[in-house]
Amino acid sequence: MKIKRYYHINFFRTAILMLSMIACGGPKDVNQDSSDSGTRKVKTAFSKLQNVEQDLDFTGNVEPFEQYTISPALQLRIKKIYVDVGDRVKKGQLLVQMDPSQLIQTKAQLNNLEKEYARLDTLFRTGSVSEQQLEQIKTELDVLRANYQNLQENTRLVAPGNGIVTARNFEDGDMYNMALGKGILTVMQINPVQVNLNIPERYYPSVHKGMPVSLRLDVYPDTIFRGTVHLKYPALNSGSRTFTVETLFPNRQELIRPGMFGRINIVFETLERVTVPDLAVQKQQGTDDYFVFVVNNGRVNRKEVKIGKHVGEYFEVIQGLDVGEEVVVEGLAGLLDGAKVDVIE
Repeated sequence: MKIKRYYHINFFRTAILMLSMIACGGPKDVNQDSSDSGTRKVKTAFSKLQNVEQDLDFTGNVEPFEQYTISPALQLRIKKIYVDVGDRVKKGQLLVQMDPSQLIQTKAQLNNLEKEYARLDTLFRTGSVSEQQLEQIKTELDVLRANYQNLQENTRLVAPGNGIVTARNFEDGDMYNMALGKGILTVMQINPVQVNLNIPERYYPSVHKGMPVSLRLDVYPDTIFRGTVHLKYPALNSGSRTFTVETLFPNRQELIRPGMFGRINIVFETLERVTVPDLAVQKQQGTDDYFVFVVNNGRVNRKEVKIGKHVGEYFEVIQGLDVGEEVVVEGLAGLLDGAKVDVIE
């Protein structure tokens, strides 16, 4: 029995010794204080200069580059509409044939009046009619010729440019009425497409024709469409203090459609800016204020910073930090202003 009791005593001593070794010899986290001095172990990095694009995001609606309303300038009956919604048309293509009755009638009148003018002109040369009579018939002929030309233009309606039919408001046999305020057809040119932006006046000197822009659409969240500034308006809106810019985007596959909502990004310039790793930037809880811990002579000092763009794994620092300052990137939990630190690799 004495031998068995001796065995139990040694077993418990061994277990206590092993627990003591685990408690004392385990690795320490970088957040843990040193056992003898109370200093915090931290990892650091240095602020540095990087090229940062100075850009802005805008929103706008996609519009066609050109939009044509196909309708006559006269009240005529529609004889035939040759296209429908969704059809692609080419410049000069016949789209609508109006009733030619007035055109035929006016042509007959024009032929008769031209014959009458030729007859009077012959008589005038022989002195049989006065110059006043000849001038009167000439005036009537000029008016009738203008009417005939107008009827020609309004009887055969052709496409003024390439595009796609986006609306058809009448049918064959309908009487076109201008008072309704809508055309027979609407044709849009959608390659390229256009987005108009209103930009704050302080950026006016930075915007120029041809500068690149990018477009994102909610319906294609993973696609960036590239375009350019097409036109910068020369006058500003005195009320909003903005100026209008037209941007164009090639649309050969016709993925972009008029009416879509887009987000446009413009890079105005690229500047050298102070940057710090994003791990170093802390946000004051309940505010929009940010700060970093800067290491000086073995202690940390809390510095308020104004941040800008997030560039990769870095934040642009607009205010509050200089190039080459050493900032804490690991060991930030519970770190206080003025705390002693031990920088580890």
